[in-house]
Amino acid sequence: MWLCQRFAALTMIGALLLAPAAGCGGTKKKGKKGGLTVAQQLEKAEKESTPDRQAAAYLRVARRQFSSGDKTGAKDSAKKALDRVSGEGEASQFAPRLVEVAAFLAETGDKKPAKDALVKAVGLAAKIDDPVRRAGVLAEAGGVYGDKAKGLGDGKAARQALSEATKAAEAADERFRAEALAAVALGYTRSGLADAASDMVGKLEEAAKGLEEPRAKAEALAAAANVKAQTGKKDDAAALLADAAAAAKSVERAESKAYALLAVATALDANGATKEALALLKEADKAANKVAEPDAMKTIVDKVRALTLALEKK
Repeated sequence: MWLCQRFAALTMIGALLLAPAAGCGGTKKKGKKGGLTVAQQLEKAEKESTPDRQAAAYLRVARRQFSSGDKTGAKDSAKKALDRVSGEGEASQFAPRLVEVAAFLAETGDKKPAKDALVKAVGLAAKIDDPVRRAGVLAEAGGVYGDKAKGLGDGKAARQALSEATKAAEAADERFRAEALAAVALGYTRSGLADAASDMVGKLEEAAKGLEEPRAKAEALAAAANVKAQTGKKDDAAALLADAAAAAKSVERAESKAYALLAVATALDANGATKEALALLKEADKAANKVAEPDAMKTIVDKVRALTLALEKK
C-alpha cells in the first residue's frame, strides 16, 4: 500500500474537465446547481490557510475561466497562483505547485511567467531531500519545457531538467526506483525527447518487473512501453503493454485500478493500438465510477472521459 501511495503521488495529472464558470470578474453567471461566481471563488481562494493551498485554489479558478473562454481572467488568476508560491516556502510543496502553474500558463500562451515558474521550480527541486519526489518534480518540469503542443518547446532546458531527474531516480532506494524512473520516462515522452531516454528505459523495465504492487507495476511498465512506442520499437512496447494490462486489471481498489488502466490505455494509443486503448478506458470508466469519495471520483472520471473523447475523435 505504501508503494502505491508513493507512486500515485508522482502520477502526472492531466487537466480536469471542469464546469463552466463566469467570465473575468463575472458576478452574475453561476455554475451548475447555483455554484459560486468567479468573484466568490477568487475570494474563497484568498482565504485558504497556506500559500500552497491559495495557489491551488487560484489555479482551479483559472482552469474554469479558461474552459469558459475567459483567457484574460484565467491568466490573471494563474499569476495570482504563481505569486503565492514564488516566495519562501517548503520546497517539496512549492516546487510541484510551481510546475503545475507553469504548465497551465504555457498552455494559455503566457510563456514568460511560465518559464519564470519553471526556473524557480527547478531551483527548489534541488532542495528536496527525497530523490523520488525530486525526480518527479524535475521530470514534470522537463515535460513542460519540451512539450511543443502545450508547453514551451525548449528542448535544451528540457534535456537539462530530465538529466537531473534521471540522476535523482537512479539515486533512489531500490524499492522506489521504478516509480522514479517511470516519472522520468513520462517526462521524456511528453517533451518529445524519448530517444534520449534509451539508457534509463532498460533499468525501468527491470525495476518494474520486480514490483509486486499491481498499480505501480502497471504504471511503470506503461511508462517504459510509452518510450518504446515513441522510439518506434512497437513490438517491444506491445510486449510490455500486455504485462501492464494484466497488472492493471488485477488491481482491486477502484481508484487505483482506474488510474492504472488509464496509464496503460495512454501507452496503447501511443503504440497505435487505439481500439484496444478505448476498450481499456471502458473498464477504467467502470472502476472510476465505483470510487467512494466524490471529489476523487470526479477527478478520475473526468480524466478517463477526456482521453476517451480524444481517442474517439481520431
